[in-house]
Amino acid sequence: MEQPLSKTPRIEVVDALRGFAVMAIILVHNLEHFIFPVYPTDSPAWLNVLDQGVLNTVFSLFAGKAYAIFALLFGFTFYIQCNNQKKQGKDFGYRFLWRLVLLAGFATLNAAFFPAGDVLLLFVVVGVVLFLFRNLSDKMILVLAILFLLQPIEWYHYIMSLINPAHQLPDLGVGAMYAEVAEYTKTGTLGQFFWGNVTLGQKASFLWAVGAGRFLQTAGLFLLGFYIGRKQLFVTNEKNIRFWITALIIGAVAFAPLYQLKELIMKSDALVQQTVGTAFDMWQKLAFTFVLIASFILLYQKKGFSKGVSSLRYYGKMSLTNYITQSILGAIVYFPFGLYLAPYCGYTLSLLIGLVLFLLQVKFSKWWLSKHKQGPLEHIWHKWTWIGSSRANK
Repeated sequence: MEQPLSKTPRIEVVDALRGFAVMAIILVHNLEHFIFPVYPTDSPAWLNVLDQGVLNTVFSLFAGKAYAIFALLFGFTFYIQCNNQKKQGKDFGYRFLWRLVLLAGFATLNAAFFPAGDVLLLFVVVGVVLFLFRNLSDKMILVLAILFLLQPIEWYHYIMSLINPAHQLPDLGVGAMYAEVAEYTKTGTLGQFFWGNVTLGQKASFLWAVGAGRFLQTAGLFLLGFYIGRKQLFVTNEKNIRFWITALIIGAVAFAPLYQLKELIMKSDALVQQTVGTAFDMWQKLAFTFVLIASFILLYQKKGFSKGVSSLRYYGKMSLTNYITQSILGAIVYFPFGLYLAPYCGYTLSLLIGLVLFLLQVKFSKWWLSKHKQGPLEHIWHKWTWIGSSRANK
């Protein structure tokens, strides 16, 4: 008979930070019309200017950063689960592999409504890294995280191009796949839409992530989140407050030169853009990600701020449910099989729709969690993760 687990206490700021990340994701996805690039063609000039300002602001703040926070917290959650089992003298690793298999099912559900845009499948594949390295020392975890974040594959291709000017990057065919996805989204049947999304769409999304440097970046973020968990850096104490102040300063100081170097590199030839440019793009986004994380954590120590963003804790506790249901809601709002509002929604109106969907999800999260311990999909994931164990019913 299994003994009750002595669980690691839940950290409020982590739930709120996760909620912040999912909120930012829904805003970015709405501006992208959930990877369905159909927009008005006859907007007045003043609205075009406003739309461009909205696009630049939201993407500068959140694009590539919200996902990075989400990935880092995935690694942190793995630490919590491992640590809870370690206290009982057990290894969570193989149960975690089964948990990734279950996540693949959720990834398929999400992808059915989200053409070529699902990130959960990437988490499933890259999550194996956490299993492989779970027993390494803190120092080795940090070294590997940094190594992955340095984007060694991009630098390999760049160096090879210097040695051999004829060297070319592999053609993953992502552009052609996205074009096909866009075509059946506009003209296909509902059955073709769902089937295409979970097959071709998932393939396009995964290969895009590989080409965009997200594969190794995700691995690095997973391990970094795992390391942060081991070092208890999300726990509020004086030492950690100093750490996050230092992280904020370093991130802020590093961001500007990294961004300027990225912009300069993007004026080079295509191969340099796709290798060195990708690496610098990932680095400047990572620097700004830590500005966001550190700022949020430090502000959360203020009662006014923590009270003002308290709804994000509920939203973050149901991150999987909210992430997938935002895809379903977005498909209904923008795609031809639903309301088909995409041709009528510029970036400003899309942002407002995103905010409304977010507020509706927050309201639902609060209501659900007032009656249940976990979100609906979180409950299923937990129950099936622990199948065959007494924990399945807890």
